[in-house]
Formats: sequence, structure tokens, C-alpha cells
Amino acid sequence: MDNPNPPRIGGEIPDSPDSEVPLADCLLNRTTPDRFDEWHDEREYAKNIENGTPYFNEAGYQPDSERHSPSKLLRCHRRQLYSDHNAPEEEPDPSGIFWTGSKLEEELLLPFLKDTAADLGAYVQNSIWVDYSIDTHAGPLQFKGSTDPVIVDAEATPILPTEIKTRATLDNLTSPNRTHRAQLHAYLVGLSEEYGIELRTGLIVYVSRESLDIQTFRVDFDEAFWEDVLLEWAATHTQHRLEEELPPATPEDEWECEYCSYRERCGEGDRNYSDATTTGLLPGYTGYPREKLVAYFRAYPDARLTPSLAFAHPDLVDDHGVYDWECSECDASRSWNSVEWDGNVTQPPRCPDCPKEGAIAVLRGPAAGDQLQGGDECETA
Repeated sequence: MDNPNPPRIGGEIPDSPDSEVPLADCLLNRTTPDRFDEWHDEREYAKNIENGTPYFNEAGYQPDSERHSPSKLLRCHRRQLYSDHNAPEEEPDPSGIFWTGSKLEEELLLPFLKDTAADLGAYVQNSIWVDYSIDTHAGPLQFKGSTDPVIVDAEATPILPTEIKTRATLDNLTSPNRTHRAQLHAYLVGLSEEYGIELRTGLIVYVSRESLDIQTFRVDFDEAFWEDVLLEWAATHTQHRLEEELPPATPEDEWECEYCSYRERCGEGDRNYSDATTTGLLPGYTGYPREKLVAYFRAYPDARLTPSLAFAHPDLVDDHGVYDWECSECDASRSWNSVEWDGNVTQPPRCPDCPKEGAIAVLRGPAAGDQLQGGDECETA
């Protein structure tokens, strides 16, 4: 029998018990996508405070030029610089993969490590915070971050730091990733300094998200790798930041371009963009995930939507405003909603006022580097 009074999810039903409203309707009204997003954001906000990283909650947080996170060492310099400056990302976060990795560590690998350590009279500390400086040719560099589980002795002195990574499959995995080796090296140095010991060995554990099988690799500290690769990378990246220049797009691994969140911005995507600055939205590009646009506007409150993005996300117009269309041939500009256009970015609107006879003049939003004049951005090298 059909329900004569079907529940209205997200409607005007109160979200707390009421004598005239069934409790089920109140519950339905609270289990909506918007509610989930709010709950998840608040949860992540609290987690950052619990983890001692409240600065991650700050809008537009940018690390100091001399500061480096072990988890980001050896990345493509350009990709990392875009990230440092809160450039708008073109891909959503793989939150499901992050969550799965965290759960596998907490519920599978951590118990395994604890039982293994206990058999030998040792213990496991979930993580240890490291914060130290190293003198380089670019000046003192700071390395700051939190380790994965560390096997410790009865006095909580580190014995064997670990680095846990998840993969879809372990097929063809014959050696650890260089960036993971780099991360572990940074922790070996930091823990050695913090505890006044000499840690020379760590463990990288890969776990398959499909089969739950693991593969382990012993990693011995390599002085040449630390000095000539890691510290050189960090010093070079700091110099790019200090000199406010856009570094070349030269990742060490080809796969990094394939999975980069700034492919279009860098010039590796399907559109004709190239070497865009660290701030601003790409004119004519509408592929930004909505949550990334919201994050960008939090980082840069004075930013506005490009006209094409206003067509794609009209619900953001009132809160953030829209840049005007600009003609590619003359100096004319028009408000975003004064031009008839179907939103097809492959066929941008024509300039109705262009005085150049026979010119094929199209309208577009301002270039990324022109949108936040005086903003924090790097020029192309």
C-alpha cells in the first residue's frame, strides 16, 4: 500500500523530534548529501586539531618557503608549487582511497606490527612528530611531519620506523618508490636527531586494496641519496619559492603527469593552456570540481568566477561574482550574462561589438595571471 504521506527529504520537515512529525521523517531529513558534506568537513576540521596541524584549517594556508613535508619530497617542482600556492585543482581528492588506506593501516597493519613487535619484547607507537632543520646551500631548510607507526623499545625510543602505502595491486612491484624512500629517509634523520640516536634502517610496507596481501622492503639509509637527491630537491624548491618563479615541468616519473591535478594549467592536458601562473582560474575551462572551486575562493576571497564557470555553476555567482568577458581582438568587455551563449566551451561566444571587419573575434574571461593583480603568484620562468 502506498504511503499517503511520503517523507520529504531535505524539505521543511524539522530535523529534530516534534510531536506532530514522525521521528523517521526527522532522520530522513538529516541524512542528506549536504548534511554528510557538513559532517565530513567538521570531522576533518577536528582531526586537524587533534593531529596538531590546525593551520590546515586556515583558508589559503601556504607553507613557508623553507618548510618541507616529508610526504611531498621529490614531487614535480611545478606541481608542488601550484599546491603551495593553493592553485585551483582540476581533479577531486581520492578521498575513498585515503580513507581505505587509513583503515587498512589502523585495522590490519597496525595490529600485525604490534603482535610482531610484542613477540620480541618491543612496542609500536602510532606516529611520532618530527620537526628539524638542515643547513643547505639555499639556507636552513625545515622538515616537518608525522611518521607512520614506529616500532619502539620499552622506553619508547624508536627502533624501526615504517612507511605504509596502499596500492590497487602488488603485481610487478619489485622495489620501493623513490618518493616513499625519500619520505622514510626524512623520518630516519628526524627521529635520530630528536632522540639522540642513529637510526639507519626503516621498513616500507605496501598493502593491496584488492587482496589485502602485503609486500615489504627494507630501506637502509643512503647518505648520497639524502645529500644529493633529497636535500638538493628541497633546496631547489625553496629557491623557486623565494625567487617567485615558475619552475619547469620536469617530473622524475612520467606517471606523475598522468595523475596530476594541474594538467591543464601546466599545459599537459587537452586544451591549449600552457605555463599558467599559480593563481587564477583558467579562462574557458569548466572542469574544476565544485568543491575545488569553493576551496579556491576560501584561499582567495577576492577572486571571481570566469564567465564560462558562471554558466557552469550559477549557484556560486551571488557569493563570488563574475569577471567580464573580454574580446580577443578589441578592448571591448561585456558582463557575463549580457551575451547569448549555450555554455559550449568549444564554441565561445563572438564579440558583437568588435569593430574589426571580418575578424573572428571571440569572447573569453581574463587570463589567469590577470585575475588577481597584486596577488601571490609566480611568473613563468
